[in-house]
Amino acid sequence: SPDDSTVALAFKLEDTFYGQLTYIRLYQGKIKKGDELFNSRSRSKFRVGRIGRMHADEMEDIEEALAGDIVALFGIDCLSGDTFVSPGLNLALTPIHVPEPVISLAVKPTDQKVANRMARALQKFAKEDPTFRVYVDPESQETIIQGMGELHLEVYLERMRREFKASVETGPPQVAYRETITQKANFDYTHKKQTGGAGQYGRVMGYLEPQKEKPYEFVDLVKGGKIPREFIPSCDKGFQQAMAKGPLTGFPVTGVRVVLTDGQDHPVDSSDLAFQVAAREAFRQAYLRAKPVILEPIMKVSVEGPSEYIGSIFASLNQRRGIIVSSSEDGQFARVDAEVPLKEMFGYSTTLRSLTQGKATFTMEFLKYQPLPAPLAEKIKAELAEKNKKAQVA
Repeated sequence: SPDDSTVALAFKLEDTFYGQLTYIRLYQGKIKKGDELFNSRSRSKFRVGRIGRMHADEMEDIEEALAGDIVALFGIDCLSGDTFVSPGLNLALTPIHVPEPVISLAVKPTDQKVANRMARALQKFAKEDPTFRVYVDPESQETIIQGMGELHLEVYLERMRREFKASVETGPPQVAYRETITQKANFDYTHKKQTGGAGQYGRVMGYLEPQKEKPYEFVDLVKGGKIPREFIPSCDKGFQQAMAKGPLTGFPVTGVRVVLTDGQDHPVDSSDLAFQVAAREAFRQAYLRAKPVILEPIMKVSVEGPSEYIGSIFASLNQRRGIIVSSSEDGQFARVDAEVPLKEMFGYSTTLRSLTQGKATFTMEFLKYQPLPAPLAEKIKAELAEKNKKAQVA
Protein backbone atom coordinates (compact mmCIF):
# COMPACT_ATOMS: atom_id res chain seq x y z
CA SER A 1 0.00 0.00 0.00
CA PRO A 2 1.12 3.65 -0.35
CA ASP A 3 1.62 3.84 3.44
CA ASP A 4 4.28 1.09 3.44
CA SER A 5 7.99 1.89 3.40
CA THR A 6 9.34 2.51 -0.10
CA VAL A 7 11.09 -0.33 -1.97
CA ALA A 8 12.14 0.17 -5.61
CA LEU A 9 14.54 -1.44 -8.09
CA ALA A 10 16.66 0.39 -10.68
CA PHE A 11 16.52 -1.86 -13.74
CA LYS A 12 17.80 0.36 -16.56
CA LEU A 13 20.02 3.41 -17.06
CA GLU A 14 19.76 5.55 -20.17
CA ASP A 15 21.42 8.71 -21.47
CA THR A 16 18.76 10.72 -23.32
CA PHE A 17 18.27 14.31 -24.40
CA TYR A 18 16.46 14.71 -21.07
CA GLY A 19 19.74 13.79 -19.33
CA GLN A 20 20.70 10.69 -17.33
CA LEU A 21 17.56 8.64 -16.65
CA THR A 22 17.25 5.83 -14.11
CA TYR A 23 14.23 3.60 -14.73
CA ILE A 24 12.80 2.12 -11.55
CA ARG A 25 9.98 -0.21 -10.65
CA LEU A 26 8.22 0.64 -7.39
CA TYR A 27 7.39 -2.56 -5.50
CA GLN A 28 6.10 -1.01 -2.30
CA GLY A 29 5.16 2.40 -0.89
CA LYS A 30 5.30 5.61 -2.91
CA ILE A 31 7.74 8.35 -3.91
CA LYS A 32 7.25 12.03 -4.59
CA LYS A 33 9.49 14.99 -5.38
CA GLY A 34 11.74 15.90 -2.46
CA ASP A 35 11.61 12.45 -0.81
CA GLU A 36 14.85 11.07 0.57
CA LEU A 37 15.78 7.52 -0.48
CA PHE A 38 18.61 5.18 0.50
CA ASN A 39 20.68 3.09 -1.96
CA SER A 40 21.20 -0.31 -0.28
CA ARG A 41 24.31 -1.15 -2.34
CA SER A 42 26.29 2.09 -2.07
CA ARG A 43 24.93 2.91 1.44
CA SER A 44 24.26 6.48 0.29
CA LYS A 45 21.21 8.75 0.47
CA PHE A 46 19.81 10.95 -2.28
CA ARG A 47 16.84 13.25 -2.77
CA VAL A 48 14.25 12.58 -5.48
CA GLY A 49 14.06 15.41 -8.00
CA ARG A 50 12.12 15.16 -11.23
CA ILE A 51 9.90 12.06 -11.74
CA GLY A 52 8.83 11.11 -15.25
CA ARG A 53 6.44 8.59 -16.77
CA MET A 54 7.57 7.54 -20.25
CA HIS A 55 5.23 7.23 -23.23
CA ALA A 56 7.40 5.86 -26.07
CA ASP A 57 10.03 8.62 -26.50
CA GLU A 58 7.95 11.29 -24.76
CA MET A 59 7.97 11.96 -21.04
CA GLU A 60 5.23 13.19 -18.74
CA ASP A 61 6.27 14.88 -15.48
CA ILE A 62 4.42 13.53 -12.45
CA GLU A 63 4.39 14.54 -8.79
CA GLU A 64 4.08 11.08 -7.27
CA ALA A 65 4.56 7.40 -8.13
CA LEU A 66 2.80 4.49 -6.40
CA ALA A 67 3.54 0.78 -5.91
CA GLY A 68 3.44 -1.02 -9.28
CA ASP A 69 4.50 2.06 -11.28
CA ILE A 70 7.49 2.14 -13.61
CA VAL A 71 8.97 5.65 -13.72
CA ALA A 72 12.18 7.48 -14.57
CA LEU A 73 14.24 9.49 -12.06
CA PHE A 74 16.81 12.13 -12.97
CA GLY A 75 20.40 12.70 -11.92
CA ILE A 76 20.93 9.66 -9.69
CA ASP A 77 24.36 8.07 -9.36
CA CYS A 78 23.60 4.33 -9.30
CA LEU A 79 24.01 1.01 -11.13
CA SER A 80 21.50 -1.29 -12.79
CA GLY A 81 20.08 -3.62 -10.13
CA ASP A 82 20.39 -1.18 -7.20
CA THR A 83 17.65 -1.19 -4.55
CA PHE A 84 16.20 2.12 -3.28
CA VAL A 85 14.40 2.10 0.08
CA SER A 86 13.09 4.48 2.73
CA PRO A 87 15.89 5.63 5.11
CA GLY A 88 16.17 3.27 8.07
CA LEU A 89 14.94 0.24 6.12
CA ASN A 90 17.69 -2.40 5.85
CA LEU A 91 16.57 -4.32 2.77
CA ALA A 92 17.94 -5.21 -0.67
CA LEU A 93 16.01 -6.92 -3.45
CA THR A 94 17.52 -10.04 -5.00
CA PRO A 95 19.90 -8.62 -7.61
CA ILE A 96 19.31 -9.23 -11.30
CA HIS A 97 21.26 -12.33 -12.38
CA VAL A 98 24.25 -11.17 -14.39
CA PRO A 99 25.96 -13.98 -16.34
CA GLU A 100 29.74 -13.99 -16.61
CA PRO A 101 31.08 -12.59 -19.91
CA VAL A 102 32.10 -15.18 -22.49
CA ILE A 103 34.06 -13.09 -24.99
CA SER A 104 36.69 -10.37 -24.73
CA LEU A 105 38.26 -7.92 -27.15
CA ALA A 106 41.29 -5.62 -26.86
CA VAL A 107 40.50 -2.02 -27.89
CA LYS A 108 43.06 0.67 -28.64
CA PRO A 109 42.41 4.39 -29.32
CA THR A 110 43.88 5.86 -32.49
CA ASP A 111 45.23 8.94 -30.64
CA GLN A 112 45.11 10.71 -27.24
CA LYS A 113 41.97 12.74 -28.05
CA VAL A 114 40.17 9.53 -28.94
CA ALA A 115 41.53 7.90 -25.75
CA ASN A 116 39.65 10.37 -23.55
CA ARG A 117 36.41 9.91 -25.51
CA MET A 118 36.85 6.13 -25.45
CA ALA A 119 37.31 6.16 -21.67
CA ARG A 120 34.10 8.20 -21.20
CA ALA A 121 32.17 5.88 -23.51
CA LEU A 122 33.35 2.68 -21.82
CA GLN A 123 32.58 4.08 -18.36
CA LYS A 124 29.05 4.96 -19.50
CA PHE A 125 28.41 1.59 -21.18
CA ALA A 126 29.63 -0.39 -18.14
CA LYS A 127 27.30 1.63 -15.92
CA GLU A 128 24.31 1.05 -18.21
CA ASP A 129 24.85 -2.65 -18.84
CA PRO A 130 26.09 -5.02 -16.11
CA THR A 131 26.92 -7.71 -18.72
CA PHE A 132 29.42 -5.32 -20.38
CA ARG A 133 32.73 -5.10 -18.52
CA VAL A 134 35.96 -3.16 -18.94
CA TYR A 135 39.40 -3.64 -17.42
CA VAL A 136 43.07 -2.95 -18.16
CA ASP A 137 45.21 -6.09 -18.51
CA PRO A 138 48.00 -5.70 -15.92
CA GLU A 139 50.58 -7.46 -18.11
CA SER A 140 49.91 -6.07 -21.60
CA GLN A 141 48.36 -2.76 -20.38
CA GLU A 142 45.67 -3.22 -23.05
CA THR A 143 42.11 -2.07 -22.46
CA ILE A 144 39.88 -5.16 -22.62
CA ILE A 145 36.11 -5.12 -23.12
CA GLN A 146 34.01 -8.19 -22.28
CA GLY A 147 30.47 -9.18 -23.15
CA MET A 148 27.98 -11.90 -24.02
CA GLY A 149 28.87 -12.39 -27.67
CA GLU A 150 30.45 -10.97 -30.81
CA LEU A 151 27.37 -8.91 -31.74
CA HIS A 152 27.05 -7.55 -28.19
CA LEU A 153 30.54 -6.02 -28.41
CA GLU A 154 30.05 -4.86 -32.01
CA VAL A 155 27.00 -2.84 -30.92
CA TYR A 156 29.06 -0.98 -28.31
CA LEU A 157 31.94 -0.37 -30.73
CA GLU A 158 29.45 1.14 -33.18
CA ARG A 159 27.90 3.27 -30.41
CA MET A 160 31.38 4.48 -29.47
CA ARG A 161 31.97 5.60 -33.05
CA ARG A 162 28.53 7.14 -33.51
CA GLU A 163 27.84 8.76 -30.12
CA PHE A 164 31.36 9.62 -28.95
CA LYS A 165 33.22 10.01 -32.28
CA ALA A 166 35.78 7.52 -30.93
CA SER A 167 37.15 5.18 -33.59
CA VAL A 168 39.24 2.41 -32.05
CA GLU A 169 41.39 -0.44 -33.29
CA THR A 170 40.43 -3.90 -32.08
CA GLY A 171 42.33 -7.14 -31.66
CA PRO A 172 40.90 -10.58 -32.50
CA PRO A 173 38.05 -11.78 -30.24
CA GLN A 174 39.18 -13.91 -27.30
CA VAL A 175 36.97 -16.61 -25.82
CA ALA A 176 36.70 -16.58 -22.02
CA TYR A 177 37.89 -20.09 -21.22
CA ARG A 178 37.86 -21.56 -17.72
CA GLU A 179 39.78 -24.36 -16.02
CA THR A 180 38.64 -27.01 -13.56
CA ILE A 181 39.85 -30.24 -11.95
CA THR A 182 38.52 -33.76 -12.52
CA GLN A 183 39.82 -35.67 -9.49
CA LYS A 184 40.81 -35.23 -5.86
CA ALA A 185 44.41 -34.27 -4.97
CA ASN A 186 46.10 -33.77 -1.58
CA PHE A 187 48.41 -30.92 -0.62
CA ASP A 188 50.97 -30.42 2.15
CA TYR A 189 52.99 -27.25 1.69
CA THR A 190 55.29 -25.34 4.02
CA HIS A 191 56.23 -21.75 3.26
CA LYS A 192 59.45 -20.96 5.09
CA LYS A 193 61.58 -17.89 4.49
CA GLN A 194 64.33 -16.67 6.77
CA THR A 195 65.80 -13.19 6.43
CA GLY A 196 67.78 -10.92 8.72
CA GLY A 197 64.79 -10.06 10.91
CA ALA A 198 61.53 -11.93 11.44
CA GLY A 199 61.00 -14.69 8.89
CA GLN A 200 57.88 -16.14 7.28
CA TYR A 201 56.38 -19.49 8.20
CA GLY A 202 53.10 -21.22 7.40
CA ARG A 203 52.18 -24.84 6.73
CA VAL A 204 48.85 -25.94 5.20
CA MET A 205 47.53 -29.46 4.61
CA GLY A 206 44.34 -30.69 2.97
CA TYR A 207 42.94 -31.53 -0.45
CA LEU A 208 41.21 -30.18 -3.57
CA GLU A 209 38.20 -31.92 -5.10
CA PRO A 210 35.87 -31.17 -8.02
CA GLN A 211 32.36 -29.86 -7.37
CA LYS A 212 29.65 -28.56 -9.70
CA GLU A 213 27.40 -26.63 -7.32
CA LYS A 214 29.61 -23.56 -6.82
CA PRO A 215 32.58 -21.94 -8.57
CA TYR A 216 34.56 -22.13 -5.30
CA GLU A 217 34.01 -23.51 -1.82
CA PHE A 218 36.37 -23.32 1.15
CA VAL A 219 35.93 -25.83 4.00
CA ASP A 220 37.84 -25.38 7.27
CA LEU A 221 38.33 -28.68 9.14
CA VAL A 222 41.38 -27.61 11.17
CA LYS A 223 41.14 -28.77 14.80
CA GLY A 224 43.10 -27.94 17.93
CA GLY A 225 44.41 -24.57 16.80
CA LYS A 226 47.04 -26.07 14.48
CA ILE A 227 46.45 -22.96 12.38
CA PRO A 228 45.42 -19.99 14.58
CA ARG A 229 41.89 -18.76 13.80
CA GLU A 230 43.12 -15.35 12.62
CA PHE A 231 45.06 -17.02 9.78
CA ILE A 232 42.19 -19.16 8.41
CA PRO A 233 40.87 -16.22 6.27
CA SER A 234 44.47 -15.74 5.02
CA CYS A 235 44.45 -19.33 3.73
CA ASP A 236 41.07 -18.77 2.06
CA LYS A 237 42.41 -15.62 0.38
CA GLY A 238 45.54 -17.42 -0.85
CA PHE A 239 43.52 -20.25 -2.42
CA GLN A 240 41.29 -17.72 -4.23
CA GLN A 241 44.35 -15.83 -5.49
CA ALA A 242 45.67 -19.05 -7.02
CA MET A 243 42.30 -19.73 -8.69
CA ALA A 244 42.23 -16.31 -10.37
CA LYS A 245 44.78 -17.48 -12.95
CA GLY A 246 44.89 -21.16 -13.88
CA PRO A 247 48.26 -22.74 -14.80
CA LEU A 248 47.00 -24.22 -18.10
CA THR A 249 45.65 -21.08 -19.79
CA GLY A 250 45.84 -18.15 -17.38
CA PHE A 251 42.02 -18.07 -17.26
CA PRO A 252 40.19 -18.45 -13.91
CA VAL A 253 39.70 -21.84 -12.25
CA THR A 254 36.14 -22.83 -11.33
CA GLY A 255 34.26 -25.74 -9.74
CA VAL A 256 36.74 -26.50 -6.93
CA ARG A 257 36.21 -27.32 -3.27
CA VAL A 258 39.28 -26.68 -1.09
CA VAL A 259 39.30 -28.56 2.22
CA LEU A 260 41.85 -27.41 4.81
CA THR A 261 42.46 -30.22 7.34
CA ASP A 262 45.68 -29.41 9.19
CA GLY A 263 48.67 -27.13 9.34
CA GLN A 264 51.28 -25.56 11.54
CA ASP A 265 52.29 -22.09 12.65
CA HIS A 266 55.37 -20.50 14.24
CA PRO A 267 55.02 -18.30 17.33
CA VAL A 268 57.15 -15.53 15.78
CA ASP A 269 57.36 -16.00 12.01
CA SER A 270 53.73 -16.79 11.11
CA SER A 271 51.69 -13.97 9.57
CA ASP A 272 48.77 -13.19 7.29
CA LEU A 273 51.14 -13.00 4.30
CA ALA A 274 52.94 -16.26 5.17
CA PHE A 275 49.69 -18.26 5.19
CA GLN A 276 48.44 -16.55 2.01
CA VAL A 277 51.63 -17.61 0.21
CA ALA A 278 51.47 -21.14 1.69
CA ALA A 279 47.86 -21.58 0.51
CA ARG A 280 48.60 -20.18 -2.94
CA GLU A 281 51.56 -22.50 -3.50
CA ALA A 282 49.73 -25.49 -1.96
CA PHE A 283 46.91 -25.01 -4.48
CA ARG A 284 49.36 -24.91 -7.39
CA GLN A 285 51.15 -27.99 -6.04
CA ALA A 286 47.96 -30.07 -5.90
CA TYR A 287 46.27 -28.59 -8.98
CA LEU A 288 48.36 -30.31 -11.64
CA ARG A 289 47.88 -33.67 -9.89
CA ALA A 290 44.09 -33.18 -9.95
CA LYS A 291 43.96 -33.73 -13.75
CA PRO A 292 42.90 -30.21 -14.77
CA VAL A 293 40.99 -29.58 -18.00
CA ILE A 294 40.10 -26.51 -20.05
CA LEU A 295 36.42 -25.53 -20.22
CA GLU A 296 34.89 -23.65 -23.14
CA PRO A 297 31.62 -21.66 -23.24
CA ILE A 298 28.78 -23.38 -25.08
CA MET A 299 26.06 -21.22 -26.60
CA LYS A 300 22.39 -21.96 -27.14
CA VAL A 301 21.82 -21.06 -30.80
CA SER A 302 18.44 -20.72 -32.54
CA VAL A 303 18.34 -20.27 -36.32
CA GLU A 304 15.12 -19.30 -38.12
CA GLY A 305 14.57 -19.07 -41.86
CA PRO A 306 12.83 -20.50 -44.95
CA SER A 307 12.40 -24.31 -44.92
CA GLU A 308 14.26 -24.64 -48.23
CA TYR A 309 17.52 -23.80 -46.42
CA ILE A 310 17.18 -26.19 -43.47
CA GLY A 311 19.76 -28.61 -44.92
CA SER A 312 22.32 -25.81 -45.29
CA ILE A 313 21.59 -24.60 -41.75
CA PHE A 314 22.11 -28.12 -40.35
CA ALA A 315 25.41 -28.46 -42.21
CA SER A 316 26.67 -25.03 -41.10
CA LEU A 317 26.04 -25.87 -37.42
CA ASN A 318 27.54 -29.38 -37.67
CA GLN A 319 30.70 -27.91 -39.21
CA ARG A 320 31.03 -25.75 -36.09
CA ARG A 321 31.03 -28.68 -33.66
CA GLY A 322 27.35 -27.98 -33.01
CA ILE A 323 24.91 -30.47 -31.52
CA ILE A 324 21.39 -30.18 -32.98
CA VAL A 325 18.91 -30.22 -30.08
CA SER A 326 15.66 -29.83 -32.04
CA SER A 327 14.23 -28.68 -35.35
CA SER A 328 10.75 -27.83 -36.56
CA GLU A 329 9.09 -26.84 -39.83
CA ASP A 330 5.87 -24.90 -40.15
CA GLY A 331 4.99 -24.66 -43.82
CA GLN A 332 7.55 -22.38 -45.44
CA PHE A 333 9.27 -21.60 -42.14
CA ALA A 334 11.89 -23.63 -40.20
CA ARG A 335 13.63 -23.34 -36.84
CA VAL A 336 16.76 -25.16 -35.67
CA ASP A 337 17.99 -25.15 -32.05
CA ALA A 338 21.56 -26.22 -31.33
CA GLU A 339 24.37 -26.10 -28.78
CA VAL A 340 27.55 -24.70 -30.31
CA PRO A 341 30.95 -23.69 -28.83
CA LEU A 342 31.31 -19.90 -28.81
CA LYS A 343 34.69 -20.04 -30.58
CA GLU A 344 33.04 -21.69 -33.59
CA MET A 345 30.37 -18.97 -33.86
CA PHE A 346 32.75 -16.15 -34.81
CA GLY A 347 31.72 -14.84 -38.23
CA TYR A 348 28.58 -17.00 -38.35
CA SER A 349 26.29 -14.08 -39.23
CA THR A 350 28.20 -13.56 -42.51
CA THR A 351 28.14 -17.30 -43.28
CA LEU A 352 24.40 -17.56 -42.61
CA ARG A 353 23.64 -14.54 -44.80
CA SER A 354 25.60 -16.11 -47.64
CA LEU A 355 23.96 -19.56 -47.27
CA THR A 356 20.39 -18.24 -47.14
CA GLN A 357 20.61 -15.12 -49.32
CA GLY A 358 20.04 -13.03 -46.20
CA LYS A 359 16.69 -14.69 -45.41
CA ALA A 360 17.64 -16.44 -42.12
CA THR A 361 18.44 -14.98 -38.71
CA PHE A 362 19.91 -16.42 -35.52
CA THR A 363 19.98 -15.67 -31.80
CA MET A 364 22.60 -16.83 -29.35
CA GLU A 365 22.88 -16.92 -25.56
CA PHE A 366 25.28 -18.46 -23.07
CA LEU A 367 24.27 -21.96 -21.92
CA LYS A 368 27.10 -23.66 -20.00
CA TYR A 369 30.80 -24.45 -19.79
CA GLN A 370 32.02 -27.89 -20.82
CA PRO A 371 35.46 -29.53 -21.28
CA LEU A 372 37.30 -28.97 -24.53
CA PRO A 373 38.16 -32.12 -26.52
CA ALA A 374 41.81 -33.06 -25.78
CA PRO A 375 43.28 -32.27 -29.26
CA LEU A 376 41.66 -28.82 -29.23
CA ALA A 377 42.78 -28.20 -25.64
CA GLU A 378 46.42 -28.75 -26.68
CA LYS A 379 45.95 -26.39 -29.62
CA ILE A 380 44.42 -23.69 -27.38
CA LYS A 381 47.27 -24.03 -24.86
CA ALA A 382 49.81 -23.58 -27.67
CA GLU A 383 47.94 -20.53 -29.06
CA LEU A 384 47.73 -18.86 -25.64
CA ALA A 385 51.40 -19.60 -24.89
CA GLU A 386 52.38 -17.97 -28.21
CA LYS A 387 50.17 -14.95 -27.47
CA ASN A 388 51.73 -14.50 -24.01
CA LYS A 389 55.21 -14.83 -25.50
CA LYS A 390 54.48 -12.06 -28.03
CA ALA A 391 53.00 -9.85 -25.27
CA GLN A 392 56.18 -10.24 -23.18
CA VAL A 393 58.40 -9.36 -26.16
CA ALA A 394 56.27 -6.29 -26.91
